[in-house]
Amino acid sequence: MPLPLFALAAAAFAIGTTEFVIMGLLPDVAVDLGVSIPMAGLLISGYALGVVVGAPILTLTTGRLPRKTLLVGLMALFIVGNALAAVSTGYTMLMVARIVASFTHGSFFGIGSVVAASLVPADRRASAIALMFTGLTLANILGVPLGTLVGQHFGWRATFWAVAGLGLVAALAMAALVPPVAASEQGSLGREVAVLKRPAVLVALATTVLGFGGVFVVFTYITPILEHAAGLSPTGVTSALLVFGLGLTLGNVLGGKLADRALMPALVGVLALLGLILAGFSLTMHNPAASIATLFVWGMAAFATVPPLQMRVLEKASDAPNLAASLNIGAFNLGNAGGAFLGGLVIDGGLGYEAVAYAGAAVAAGGLLLALLGWVQDRRIVQRRAEA
Repeated sequence: MPLPLFALAAAAFAIGTTEFVIMGLLPDVAVDLGVSIPMAGLLISGYALGVVVGAPILTLTTGRLPRKTLLVGLMALFIVGNALAAVSTGYTMLMVARIVASFTHGSFFGIGSVVAASLVPADRRASAIALMFTGLTLANILGVPLGTLVGQHFGWRATFWAVAGLGLVAALAMAALVPPVAASEQGSLGREVAVLKRPAVLVALATTVLGFGGVFVVFTYITPILEHAAGLSPTGVTSALLVFGLGLTLGNVLGGKLADRALMPALVGVLALLGLILAGFSLTMHNPAASIATLFVWGMAAFATVPPLQMRVLEKASDAPNLAASLNIGAFNLGNAGGAFLGGLVIDGGLGYEAVAYAGAAVAAGGLLLALLGWVQDRRIVQRRAEA
């Protein structure tokens, strides 16, 4: 893979770390700023909503900028957001800082995936996107635990300074390594908006919301599930999540390779597998060893969906892909938020953790049905062209 892809992956690592590390810092942040844990938890929700809102705003308002310039500029905004978080003197300021940093997220992964795909031959585009997203998976394995460790020893503000430093390194790497993207690869504003009227693009975006949303129906509540259903200790939960992170990384690479070979069969097959694993977790969650083994294959299936889901949108919006690709990152986050909400409803309803697993499987099945619908539409278009 071309060296510039590793610069994009470094930026993805920094962004993924700042998104998820707040989970390990919540108690310290809550005590320091004098707010409750649930109030501190809204810093996570604020970030997610910032991703959804920021992606279309930044993508539409920066359409004339060269892609390399835009990517470096987005990392500059990321650095500013994390520096503001590091010097925050109150809850409101920290929330604003988190939202500023989150605006980078959707546009970077959306436009970055377009740039990554342009750096390799057509038959390796999904693998190139997967390599960039490897930075995000490694953030869960390395960035989050290391960031939490820094926060525990030096204070939570030190973690955000460290993440800002990671952003600076990534920005310099992209400035040095990422080549300019030809103007012909940048769709005009009108074309970018027009592609959103295509049913195939809308179906692809909805597939992302449901296909990935099923993961977070369950994963949002994975700690209490592992502690109460599987009987794991806090240390055991940490180890189990590391296993899950390893599965994410392997699945991301595998999903890219499968999508390069056959995009829609890969997407349909992975979503079907994901639904089966989530349903099976309702049984295996009661056994420590079985639950950890399930987490590994679940992690693989979960992130094996990411490259084909992103490639599907790029394929259907190929003539003006920037806005659609960025919106698809927002769709991932919308699925995360909706999945967490649905899982909470199931738990509040007293249905038990097993029902949460079944709910996650049902949402993933919805994504599978949409993927099948898109696949059938593709085959009909090919058939009509052949007949013509």
